[in-house]
Amino acid sequence: MTQSTHPDQQALDTLRLIGPAPENWVPPRDGIDHNVVIVGGGQTGAAFAFALRRAGIGQVSVIDAAPDEAHAGVWLNRARMNRLRTPKTLAGPEAGLPGLSFQAWYEARFGAVSYAEIDRIPRTRWAEYLAWYRHFLDIPIRYGTRLTLIEPVGEHFRLHLEVRDGGTVRSVVETARKIVLGNGVAGNGAPFVPAVLKSLPPGHLAHTADAIDFAALRGKSVAVIGGAASAFDAAATALEAGAAEVHLFARRERIASVPVTRARAYPGAYDNYFHLPDAIRWAQARRFRRAGSTPPVDAVERVTRFPNFHLHLGASWTDASVRSERVEASVAGESYAFDFVIAATGYVVDPALRPELKQVAQHIRLWRDQYVPAENDHDDALGAHPYLGAALEYLEKTDADAPYLKHIHVYNPGAFVSFGLPVGDVPSMKRDIPAVVQRISRDLFLADLPAHEARINGDIAADFDVSFYAHSVWQHDKADVA
Repeated sequence: MTQSTHPDQQALDTLRLIGPAPENWVPPRDGIDHNVVIVGGGQTGAAFAFALRRAGIGQVSVIDAAPDEAHAGVWLNRARMNRLRTPKTLAGPEAGLPGLSFQAWYEARFGAVSYAEIDRIPRTRWAEYLAWYRHFLDIPIRYGTRLTLIEPVGEHFRLHLEVRDGGTVRSVVETARKIVLGNGVAGNGAPFVPAVLKSLPPGHLAHTADAIDFAALRGKSVAVIGGAASAFDAAATALEAGAAEVHLFARRERIASVPVTRARAYPGAYDNYFHLPDAIRWAQARRFRRAGSTPPVDAVERVTRFPNFHLHLGASWTDASVRSERVEASVAGESYAFDFVIAATGYVVDPALRPELKQVAQHIRLWRDQYVPAENDHDDALGAHPYLGAALEYLEKTDADAPYLKHIHVYNPGAFVSFGLPVGDVPSMKRDIPAVVQRISRDLFLADLPAHEARINGDIAADFDVSFYAHSVWQHDKADVA
């Protein structure tokens, strides 16, 4: 294996060749603490912070509710796949700079041959890379800081924060002109738990969004409800932890195996998706919902190799309750009993469910406010998604009712219907981070246009005076004498 003298030499050369980041060009404003606050310190927060830095936008703060770096993000916590679900060749947070890419980082440590041998990126390696990215680029993240309320004040916001420092919790209010919601899969809603499971106590039920003690499931009988990737990942983790048996219940008659979004993954459709007519975007979202979310082949293989894994198809739960310390369930006319139930049932998108959005949610334009589908094409879940602008910003439900909404950018799966991707994952970075940063730059520049006009019309000292070239000026009288 051939390595550079310094494993980060290519990354160091990249930063040297692109030169230092521009100085902050945004004029300070009285009473404003931050030009931009990024909510979420995972891969999204770090990538946005770096992109804004390179755009010369200062006073940027990244906050994360996790107590420390080890507990932030999903990759070492709630993510349970062995490998990322996306191809290793997709552009990530490197902002078009190859020396900062996962491939460059990986090859510097494990060699080009090793990189060529991997199909998709191992989850733990991706977590290592992201930690390196944050530290190498010196991205500061304020851990233990939870956003509890966004309060609009004119064209800026008062952000109510809950800050944990050790065993103490204090409330803090800070101000910001722009907000980026990079707060994960539940960032515009909440985990979805079917009504049939809601009566189960926490000791017998968890959602895949929760921190699950899989070691405690050793020797236990476990039910997993759901048919997408997270269901198979949870089932596999339970089996690998020594569960006595795992039953996975899917309501479909077959596991979804057709990745319909792949048909629109080429640059033309990907780059211009936002500009598709509403009817086409709605039809694409409906097509995905009908086809279902496809688990990767290796996720299915990971569970089917266990003889104590049992797959139930067309099996919707109709009743569940705890008796004698076990969950008794009725499923498709049959009775079962389990020690623990895991709901791998996804997330509901509804801004009104987010406590930090309670003062603004009623003003956010949703797809159901914007688009009326045909009678047989309604979908309440998709209709609850926010109808976003070109830079993933909230729009007003009623014009001039909430002009501040355009300063909140949604970089989470709430953008799915508008942008056709589970925004916040790796595939969305190349397209959507530059779009959001460019809009933030434009808005901040135009908001302080008088100051910038004065600056660009300001006096500039000359680089030299006439004495610098006076001796070479052609003089006609001397030429005539010659």
